Amino acid sequence: MHIHPILAALRKHRLATLLIALEVALACAVLCNACLLIANRIAAMQVVSGVDEHALGLVVLTGFAPEQAVDLNARALSGLREIPGVQSVSVVNSAPFGPRAGAAGVTTDAEGKHFGGVIDFYVGGPGAIDALGLHVVSGRVPTADEYAAVAQYVPKGAPILITRVLAEHLWPGVDPLGKSLWGFDSQFRVIGVLDHFAIPAPGAGEEKDPDWSIFVPALPGPNFAGTYLVRANPADLDRVMRDAAPTIAKIAPDVVFDTEQSRTLGDLRERFFRNDRAMAGLMIGVIAALLGVTALGITGLASFWVQQRTRTIGIRRALGATRRDILGYFQTENLLIVTFGVLPGIAMALGINLVLMTFYELPRLPLLYLPIGAVALWVLGQLAVLAPALRAASVPPVVATRSA
Repeated sequence: MHIHPILAALRKHRLATLLIALEVALACAVLCNACLLIANRIAAMQVVSGVDEHALGLVVLTGFAPEQAVDLNARALSGLREIPGVQSVSVVNSAPFGPRAGAAGVTTDAEGKHFGGVIDFYVGGPGAIDALGLHVVSGRVPTADEYAAVAQYVPKGAPILITRVLAEHLWPGVDPLGKSLWGFDSQFRVIGVLDHFAIPAPGAGEEKDPDWSIFVPALPGPNFAGTYLVRANPADLDRVMRDAAPTIAKIAPDVVFDTEQSRTLGDLRERFFRNDRAMAGLMIGVIAALLGVTALGITGLASFWVQQRTRTIGIRRALGATRRDILGYFQTENLLIVTFGVLPGIAMALGINLVLMTFYELPRLPLLYLPIGAVALWVLGQLAVLAPALRAASVPPVVATRSA
């Protein structure tokens, strides 16, 4: 197949060729960046929480004064434990995908010169570590006498467990056990390292790893009450959570049962990523619509050109051109048009990604996305032009010649 005659024919239809090429360029730019957004949202939704989500639920109570906290804890713990199927109940300040509880900037030195980032602090009572199902990869869990009362947000000078990712961030290549952190106007000593423990709002517009969290052991009391981690057999968990509201209403009618936050961790995860799923679906719809419009444009233009070139096709057939030659001509022509669009489309994709990085803190577009987008549009173009090209190839030479 000679390219020169095809280019000469395209020069005679500059405007139509330019419009289709621009449509392809826009499709390429949007396709690459939309796929990046979808991939990021899917990756965010696959975050490892590090806890036994399928067996855990949160019960959140509000509307009580600090002086009621001790009595409320006693009543809530006793009442929830009596629900059939409950394996354990612990006081916590939050859980992955639950309400944001406490975050603070930390440093690795007492003078505050080495800032380690803003870290989420989980506070848990006795039994919380086992109930959560956290996996300690090195060090140890707190002993019973290391659970202390909460001063304001956390116990002062408490031993802590940090995640492996956070340890590597704070002390690269160094064993974190025995190291100290400063935050909340207090010093904390690392006694254990967790495999994973996701923050309550992973990926919620913050440039930090989902595992930037710390577990602090604490005793329930005036400053630590109202949020309870319920562990049950996964088959019983939904029923247990349904029974929690009437149980609390019976034993503590003077408090407010937070129905929005009192859910299984599976439900909390589903709700937390609801917008991400909606955005991914929207992006898929945009891609499908844009590719559909591009395919229709290519098909329409090719059909128009087939109709215009009926006499030329007939002459070529009469001179010995085969159906494969005619088919190859239109496919090559389309390949060139799509290529004319893909090249500026790649530049547009990088430009759009630069804007998104600047204003929306999105990651850089991986270069692998560019050839994938180009190949996708080449394939789309070949499929879109196939039907008109087959119609052109099927025109008998005699009929085509008489149509002049």
